Amino acid sequence: FFKIRKGKLVPGGNIVTGFTNLFVKNVPTPIGLPFAYFPSQQTKDSGFIIPNISDSNQRGYSIQNGGYYLPISEFFDLTILGDYYTNGSYGINISSIYRKKYNYNGTFSVRYENLINGERGLPNYGKSTVYNIRWSHSKDSKASPNSTFSASVNFGSSDYFRQSVNQLNTANFLNNNLSSSISYSKSFPGSAGVRLSMTANMSQNTQSKEVNLTLPTLTLNTSRFYPFERKGKSKKGIIQNINLQYSSKLENRAIFADDLLLKKGMFENAKSGVQHLIPFTTNFKLFKFFSVSAGGRYQETWTGKTIRFNDFNESNGVVKDTLSGFDRFATYNYNAGITTKIYGIVNFKPEKRIQSIRHTITPSITYSNSPSFEQYYDTYIIDAEGNTAEYTRFQGGLYGTPSKGYSSSIGISIQNTLEAKVKPKDSTQTELKKINILKNLNISTSYNLAADEFKLSPVRVTGSIDLAQGLTLNTGATFDPYALDENNTRINIFNVKNGGGLLRLTSANLSTQYTLNNNTFKRGQSEEQINESVSGGGRADDLFGVSQDFSNSNQYDDEDEEEINLDKYIYNLPWSINLAYSLTYNNSRGQNDFSTNSLMISSNLSLTPKWKVGVSSGYDFKQKGFTYTQLRFDRDLDSWRLNFSWVPFSQRASWNFFIGIKSGLLSDLKYEKRSEPDRAL
Repeated sequence: FFKIRKGKLVPGGNIVTGFTNLFVKNVPTPIGLPFAYFPSQQTKDSGFIIPNISDSNQRGYSIQNGGYYLPISEFFDLTILGDYYTNGSYGINISSIYRKKYNYNGTFSVRYENLINGERGLPNYGKSTVYNIRWSHSKDSKASPNSTFSASVNFGSSDYFRQSVNQLNTANFLNNNLSSSISYSKSFPGSAGVRLSMTANMSQNTQSKEVNLTLPTLTLNTSRFYPFERKGKSKKGIIQNINLQYSSKLENRAIFADDLLLKKGMFENAKSGVQHLIPFTTNFKLFKFFSVSAGGRYQETWTGKTIRFNDFNESNGVVKDTLSGFDRFATYNYNAGITTKIYGIVNFKPEKRIQSIRHTITPSITYSNSPSFEQYYDTYIIDAEGNTAEYTRFQGGLYGTPSKGYSSSIGISIQNTLEAKVKPKDSTQTELKKINILKNLNISTSYNLAADEFKLSPVRVTGSIDLAQGLTLNTGATFDPYALDENNTRINIFNVKNGGGLLRLTSANLSTQYTLNNNTFKRGQSEEQINESVSGGGRADDLFGVSQDFSNSNQYDDEDEEEINLDKYIYNLPWSINLAYSLTYNNSRGQNDFSTNSLMISSNLSLTPKWKVGVSSGYDFKQKGFTYTQLRFDRDLDSWRLNFSWVPFSQRASWNFFIGIKSGLLSDLKYEKRSEPDRAL
């Protein structure tokens, strides 16, 4: 505690003191101040944010996350934070939280860091700049029931989550994609059910440093309507169930390197197009037990650019021209399917705990037909010998090209479920409990009647089994009916005719995730830490460790603590374990190899009411090494809190130590020290 000898309290105002020093367990320390000033009013007020003063293992002494807070109005605020290091590195963070009740709310932040590593003139010297822009916005449905507006933006430097010194966000560091989306939609009430939407999407790959930007996308949809429906009467039969729907989409898409983002050349190779789609379907019953569906779709694509190849000539060779002007192509297909359900039930004696088992089989047969659209293809002479090649003027368009190959295929699938009804353990309950023995077991394949070779598609088998409450095992396997030659190349000969089995296993996968706890462990990641982890597409759990945003002190806040029954606590220590396992097998070319085989684990344990420890780690059985590992230690010091996190190895090896007062009034009284990951790795 801090002992005040003389002070003045202004009710609803401020606290001003004379000499104040720190006591630890009633023992005075020389840590103190000749005077102190504490704002204590409950309303928002502007003021300075006290920085952390520490030293860096790479950048010298530093002042971090100091700045100014401005409550600009009752609807939004502004926080400005800055960092400075004695080797010349600096950073700035501008953020805002805004909210208008029953209307909208959101957050916005811009982060920029100019990072210098090492000393100028030495081999390890390096300089880089990273930035990150985030915006999250949601609109309250009460504000306007016929329109919506939302935003989830996260873009910036591809190396931001690797190099930023102001956060340790492994969930986003291990994820290779950043995504952003802004959307607005409006519905027009009426029988047509017209809905117009406009979106802007951006996907950024942090490995290839490629940006895929769609700006904008305009979409128009109508409700499904039944042209032959008799008003006021139920729909019966194949004719009355015919229904149609219309949708159209306009897009402008550009793919470019991330260093062109927000620069003039970002739209230099953009592609545009419009696509119209009209699907139509109908369904009816056949012989009471069979459900039949039939339908198809008509698709039309508009473009403003096409290409043309001129025939070969000795002076210029083959010339490819790009033509501007409206052009279009249309495609269509149709399909039909029939399905039914078969039930098998086994009943047991009334005294048995298992009362019955039901097996449900859902077989389906589908047929699809896609014509060949050869009318959109031309030929041109490619050399002096008169050889020709085929092309379509729509090559390189936004929505692809019309198909030249004729397809006529039959698909077969069989879905299985196995359920049991059991007596509850509680004899006072009379209602039987339904459990899933086999959640699903699906088998599917297809046969292309029009293909010249490889008519039969691989057989895909997927399954899901509940091994225990909360523990589901997901499996899958692919079997190829065709054989491999001596070079392990797939050939158009059935495997059984080539001396093998009926089917050849080409791939398999298995995955599961399970959480164990004693139902009393309540501490987890804070809402701010979860939002930080998922902001770039990372995991919301702590299997990749707990994210830390060093500019956000809310991550250290404790919720109101419940009174602890110590006698009960000793015999029921709060704990939790989260496990995730993944296994993938590949044998498409006879390699007989496990491409992935890894186990991830995170565990949290309260050793005492005041001590909490946690670990996130894993083991890669393929590479024979530990995956990302983080150790966490928390100590509740009553009015203070101590936190230590440590990444002992990997290119993210680092640690962070924090001790500070929980109270928001004295939150600036803290000490924080950390090491940075080695950027050279």
